[in-house]
Amino acid sequence: MALVSEFLGQLTLSYGGEQESKFPTVVPARDFDPARDAARIETAIKTKGVDEQTIIDILTRRSAEQRREIAFEYERIAKKDLAAALKGALSGSLEALMLGLMKSTAQYDASELKASMKGLGTDEETLIELVCSRNNEELTEIKKVYREMFKKELEKDIAGDTSGDFAKLLLALVQTKRDEPSNVVDYQKIDDDARALYEAGVKRKGTDVATWISIMSQRSIPHLQKVFERYKSYSPYDMKESIRKEVKGDLEKSFLTLVECFENRQLYFANKLYEAMKSKGAKEKVVTRILVSRCEVDLMRIRTEFKRQHKKSLYQTIAEHSKGDYQKALLSLCGGDD
Repeated sequence: MALVSEFLGQLTLSYGGEQESKFPTVVPARDFDPARDAARIETAIKTKGVDEQTIIDILTRRSAEQRREIAFEYERIAKKDLAAALKGALSGSLEALMLGLMKSTAQYDASELKASMKGLGTDEETLIELVCSRNNEELTEIKKVYREMFKKELEKDIAGDTSGDFAKLLLALVQTKRDEPSNVVDYQKIDDDARALYEAGVKRKGTDVATWISIMSQRSIPHLQKVFERYKSYSPYDMKESIRKEVKGDLEKSFLTLVECFENRQLYFANKLYEAMKSKGAKEKVVTRILVSRCEVDLMRIRTEFKRQHKKSLYQTIAEHSKGDYQKALLSLCGGDD
């Protein structure tokens, strides 16, 4: 099975001249029958005590597109909304995970962003993760879906909920002005950007944050990887050390997330999962969010990075740090041991 998903993972989607491979752990089920799935879920929900296992088996092993068809069939036969039925039948972390699966990847990201800015206080950690780790294509789709779902502009909500340089950075990223990768390596521009980053930070007293923001929000990722390499010939500290020295708080976390994602996005998610599970009272929200939002995108590669970095598989780590039906759902999305 792993081979099949590895192969499926290599089917590339091309956009704007950029090749982004997909490495999903959740792929469309073969011999898919939405009416049969919907009927089985209805029976599972009606069972005394709820048959969670059946719900998990079906919804974690279908693609988002297939889950949408199941929801359509469910409404036809049960005369009610599947998400609402799941909400009534499940609770806690399992409920959050299953409701997350009822949305497309972009809808899920958009609703997580909305939730991070709702009510009193902002959940900066979620906001930073979602805005700083998503690429141009993903952010463009999230903005469109956010507008459809909430009748509001994502930019407006972020501007109303954050302030200072932190707000400026997030807004610059959400404007998706990042260059597409080019086949031509511009060594002069790499050198200019590396020097500009150094002169705007480590070299001077205080930090010219605007320069950092414009370079990090507008240059293509392959270009920035070369810039950070070149940066070391100007600065006694690498880019991440420079960020830690120059800025603090949410701005520091945002710049660090950006640099980590430019360097290796799947490793960033792997480390985030590791920290979330290792922390006291495992941060189930973070684990759920990464698995639900990446299972049809790059979770297979996140698994590979996890094993390489932490000498233990993601599957085993989830098994150790979660329990019950929630654990079964996470392991099913994880898609196998390494």
